[in-house]
Amino acid sequence: MKKYKSTLIFVFLAGIMFSCVANDNFGKAIIQTAIPRIELMSNSPQPYKIIDWKQKAKDYDAYVFDFNPDMPAGKMIWLDSSQRNLPQTTFGLYTAIHDVRQGPTHNNGEFHESLNSLSAILGAGLMGIDKTHQNGYNYVKMIQNYFNSGTGWNIMMNNTSPEIAQQGGGYGRDWWYDVLPNVLFYAVSDVFPNVSNADYIQRSIAEKFCKADSVLQGNYNCSYFDYGKMKGMVNKIPFQQDAAGGHGYVLYAAYHKYKNARYLAHAKSAIASLNNQKESRFYEILLPMGIYTAARLNAEQGTKYDIKKMINWVFEGCKNPKARNGWGVIVGKWGDFDVSGLQGSIIDGGGYAFLMNSMKMALPLVPMVKYDPRFARAIGKWMLNNVNSARLFFPNEIPDRNQWLPEMKNYTHSLVAYEGLRYEDCYHKLALVGVHPVALGDGPNWNPGNPKETMFSLYSTSPVGIMGAIVDTTDVRMILRLNCNATDFYANTKYPTYLYYNPYSINKTVIYHPSGLVDVFDIVSKTYVAKDISSGTQITLPADQARILVEIPTGLVIERKKEFLVVNGITISFK
Repeated sequence: MKKYKSTLIFVFLAGIMFSCVANDNFGKAIIQTAIPRIELMSNSPQPYKIIDWKQKAKDYDAYVFDFNPDMPAGKMIWLDSSQRNLPQTTFGLYTAIHDVRQGPTHNNGEFHESLNSLSAILGAGLMGIDKTHQNGYNYVKMIQNYFNSGTGWNIMMNNTSPEIAQQGGGYGRDWWYDVLPNVLFYAVSDVFPNVSNADYIQRSIAEKFCKADSVLQGNYNCSYFDYGKMKGMVNKIPFQQDAAGGHGYVLYAAYHKYKNARYLAHAKSAIASLNNQKESRFYEILLPMGIYTAARLNAEQGTKYDIKKMINWVFEGCKNPKARNGWGVIVGKWGDFDVSGLQGSIIDGGGYAFLMNSMKMALPLVPMVKYDPRFARAIGKWMLNNVNSARLFFPNEIPDRNQWLPEMKNYTHSLVAYEGLRYEDCYHKLALVGVHPVALGDGPNWNPGNPKETMFSLYSTSPVGIMGAIVDTTDVRMILRLNCNATDFYANTKYPTYLYYNPYSINKTVIYHPSGLVDVFDIVSKTYVAKDISSGTQITLPADQARILVEIPTGLVIERKKEFLVVNGITISFK
C-alpha cells in the first residue's frame, strides 16, 4: 500500500512539475489523472517483447482470405450463395479453425459471424489493404448480407439470419452481439467509403438506434433490444446497460457523417444513460466505445460526462453478481509472465484473458486521449503492458509447456492465435497442472467433436490489424509510438498525432520520424518539442510521463481561441 501511495504522489508531483514548463501563450499543461488499477501495472513488464503487429496483420489477411492456401490447417474461407437479405454471394470465415458447426457443407454454408468478418476487413483496411478489390472480390460489399432486413430489424447482426445461427448452435439474443456489428460496420464504412448500398445501411442503423434510444428513455436495463418490435427484452442474459455506449458511438458517428441534429441529441442521450449508471456494467467493448464518445462529446460539444469514473469502471471491472461479475482488466504476473493490461475475467479460475477484447479495447481508448489528454499517461502505460502481454496468445510466442497444443503450434505458422490465456488449465490437462499461464480456447466446451483445432480462434485474431495500425516501436526499448488517428473514425485526422509514454524514472530521448516538413507540438505540455524537421530528430520525453505529439506543417501557426488551440481551422487541443 505504501508503494502504491508513493506512486500516486510521484505522478501528481510530476504533473505539477511538467506544468511549469508550459508556454503561457498556449495555456497550461495538462496534469495527468492516475487510474488506480493501471498504477498497479509494471513500468517494465517482463519478459518484454513487442512483435511486429503490422506484419502479423498483413500475413493474417493473406492467409485467411486465400481460397487455396499452402498451410497445414488448410483454408479458412468459403462462399455462401444463399443470398440472405441481399441478392448477392457473401462469404464465411470459421469462428475457430474447422469449427464443426460451420463450413460450406454445414447448414448450407450459412452459419458464420459478422463479428469475425467485419473485424478482419477492418483490420486489413487499417493496414492499407483494399478489401474492395482483392483477388476478384469486393469483401466490403459482400459483408452487407449481415444487414438483417428479413427479420425487420434492419441493422447489422452477427449472423445473416438468427434462425440459421440457432440451427448451427449459435448464440441466443445477447445485446452486445446485436450492437457491436453496427459499431464495426460504421468503422469499416469510414475506412472504405462510397461502397454501393453502405449509405442506405448506415442511415437505417442510425434511425433504428435513434428510435431505440427514444423508447428506452435512459433506462437501458435490458438483456437485449428487439429492433423490430422496438421493445427492450429480458431473458437469462444479464442486463447490458453498457449497450448505451454502442448506441452513442454509432449515433455520434452518424451525426458527423450526416449532420442530422437528431443523431447528436440521441448520442448525448445514450451517453448520458451510460454516465448516469451507479456502478460498472462492463463487458467486452461497448463501454470503452462509450468512453471515447463521451470524451469526444465533452471536447467538441461541451458536455460534462465523467470520463474518470467510466475508465475506472472498465479497469476495476464489474462487481455485481447479477451482471457480468468480474469482467475487467487483469493486473499482475502469472508464473513468469506479466499479463497486465489484458481484458477478460479477473476472477474466473484466477483469471481468464481474451485476445479479441484486449486488442479491440485499443480502438477507442488510444484516440480518446486526443479529446481528454488527462489520461495520456494512463493509457500509454496500459498499452505498454497490453501490447507486450497480447503476444502470449500466439503459439510461437509462449513456451510449449504453457500452451495446450504445442504439437500444433505451426498449424497456421502462428498466424491464428489461441482464444484465451488462463491463469491455470481449466480442462486439467495433466501436463499443464500447476503451470501458469496456459494458452487455450473454449473449443472443448462448445465443440466437443473437434476440441483441438478449435483452440485456435479466427474470431479472436481477426482484429489484429487494429494493433498493427496503432502500434509502432521506437529506438528506445519500452517506449512505443501509438497512432491516435488510426482508429479515430469520422473525425478530422489531417494532422498526424501520436502518443508516447516514457516508463523510465529518468528523462529519455527518442528519435521522432516526421511525415514531412513539420513542427511538432505536444498538447499535454502545450509546448513545441521540435520545429522545421523533415527527418529523424531527437525529442525528450519526461520521466514517467506522456506526450501527445501533433505534426503541424511548417509555416502554419497555432491560434489560441479561448481554451482551444486551432491550426488552419482545425482544433488540435480542446478545452
